[in-house]
Amino acid sequence: DDFIVDTPGLWSVENGEIVGRTPGLKYNDFLRTKKHYGDFVLKAKFKMTDSSGRANSGIQFRSKPVENSHEVSGYQADMGMQYWGCLYDESRRRKILATARPEALEKLDKSGWNEYEISARGNRIVLKLNGIVSVDYTEDDPAIERDGFIALQLHSGPAFEMRFKDLMIQVLK
Repeated sequence: DDFIVDTPGLWSVENGEIVGRTPGLKYNDFLRTKKHYGDFVLKAKFKMTDSSGRANSGIQFRSKPVENSHEVSGYQADMGMQYWGCLYDESRRRKILATARPEALEKLDKSGWNEYEISARGNRIVLKLNGIVSVDYTEDDPAIERDGFIALQLHSGPAFEMRFKDLMIQVLK
């Protein structure tokens, strides 16, 4: 009841895990929070099952819907392909804002469980992958919004499955 689902049938809950399964999509799909968050720390464990090696997903934050579209606009803690641990700007600037530090990828298990920690405080964003800082980014554009919803992504492309568990959001004052 706290989430908005764009495409029924892609998202479910199994054994306390949020599961996104796609048979292959022509568009990105998101499971979005109704509530908006500004300054926060989010922790989430995730697992990608991808036989193609081409799947991509992420955790959106400080995001807004794009009108007449499945797309959302905002920051994304990226995962999959060559994007593990990167900070991407989805549907806004459409580019990687910061690539992952190599040491953050050393403990990455591409087929097992991993953990993201996303910290957003004012104009500073820190991503940790399995406890190691992958990105420490300072937003220098004052026009970029500092709050929005959080969303889990199923990217367009080949069939794959995403699992998320142990989600925790701590709102910062």
